[in-house]
Order: sequence, then C-alpha cells, then structure tokens
Amino acid sequence: MAKRKRTKKAPSEAEGRRKGVLAGLRRWTFRGAIFVVLFPVVMTLIYAVINPPTTPYIVSEGARLGGIEREWVDMEEIAPVMARSAVAAEDADFCVHWGIDVSAIRSAIDEGGKRGGSTISQQVVKNVYLWQGRSYVRKVAEALWTPVTEALWSKRRILELYLNVAEFDTGVFGVQAAAQHYFGVDAADLSARQAARLAAVLPSPKTRSASEPTPNLRLRAEGIMDGAATIAVDGRAACFGG
Repeated sequence: MAKRKRTKKAPSEAEGRRKGVLAGLRRWTFRGAIFVVLFPVVMTLIYAVINPPTTPYIVSEGARLGGIEREWVDMEEIAPVMARSAVAAEDADFCVHWGIDVSAIRSAIDEGGKRGGSTISQQVVKNVYLWQGRSYVRKVAEALWTPVTEALWSKRRILELYLNVAEFDTGVFGVQAAAQHYFGVDAADLSARQAARLAAVLPSPKTRSASEPTPNLRLRAEGIMDGAATIAVDGRAACFGG
C-alpha cells in the first residue's frame, strides 16, 4: 500500500510577520554597522582638507555665553615655538605614537588619575567630533576614531586642528584668539615665554590665566619652555615641521 506524501503546512500569517521583522532588523543592523564604520572615515576625510567651521563644544559654549572669541589661522601663521610648546606640554611623544600612548595611560593610572593620559590626537577627536565630559561611550568612540585620524591626517594637520579648536580661556578658542586675548599679538608673533604660558593653561583653561600666572603656572611654563627647546633639538618636532 503506497504511503501518502505529507504536505508542508503553509506558514501562518504570524510566522510570516515574525520572519519579515527579523529580516528587517538584520538589514537595519547591517546598514547601521556600515554607517558606524563609514561615518568617521568620511568626516575625517572632509576635515583633512576643510577647516572645521565649529565644534559641538564651541556651539554649546557660544549659546551659554552669548558668543565666543575664535579666529582660524593656518599652521604657517602660528609661531613654531607655540606648536613645540603645545607638544611639550600635552604630548611629548606626539611624533612617535599612532594616536594612543599606552605608556602615558599607564602613568596616569599609576598616579591615580591626577593627570590625563590622552594624546593630542585623542583630544582633537574629542574636541572636533565628540562631546565633553567623562563617559565610557565617549572614550570608546574616541579610542576607535583616533587611529582613523592618524591614518588619514598628517601629524602637522592634527596639531593644526588642535591649536585652532583648543580652549585657552572661557569662551576663547584657538591660538590666534588666545594670543590676542592674553598678549595683544598674533599667533605668529608669540615669544617662547608667551607660547609656554598659553600651553600651560591648556589642561584647565577656565581656572588658569596666561597673562596673570600663579607661581605654579609660572613654574609649569618654565618647564614647558625647556621641553619645547629639547624636542626642537632631539628631532621630536620633525613630524610637524617644528
């Protein structure tokens, strides 16, 4: 006696909807992953050739204060000693790391977080693209984005952006505005001492003054002057033409 063939049950309407939802989720997850990968690359490529018109933090401070001081200047219009001073103050190994300085992070941890372990490259990513404040989400985004900037920008470009978006006093952004604000000179005409004092306020611009330095700030500026002179001699300024 011949066996009767079993006929497959047609999928129920609910099961069809469930499969449709899962397929849609997979598509959107894939598209989201592509966006997460491509967005930093595209934005980094754009700012490789175009100067950022503003940043999220500058916008928020402008709204809070009712205006800010800022004027973009190209690297050629910044005194070389200013570039060296910023590197000496914030990231002495700027020319030799790939964006993340593991030794600096370890040192910061060993010191109980009393000083930051972020490189200039990381600070540029945070200042140009991300938001301020401490959060793991921002730190992860910063850590993933930084190598992209190192791959697509020159060290000179990274430092140029840093010096143009860094805050030097409340509502004072960029080295040109800072040089005018504190000393009444252009960034191109900064002396070694003035450059060192500007670099000395960078970790805490809202509580430090380059024109009215405390004894501790004077001492820090003297150390930065020595560091800037050292990296000019030992070749650690070569990557940015300093």
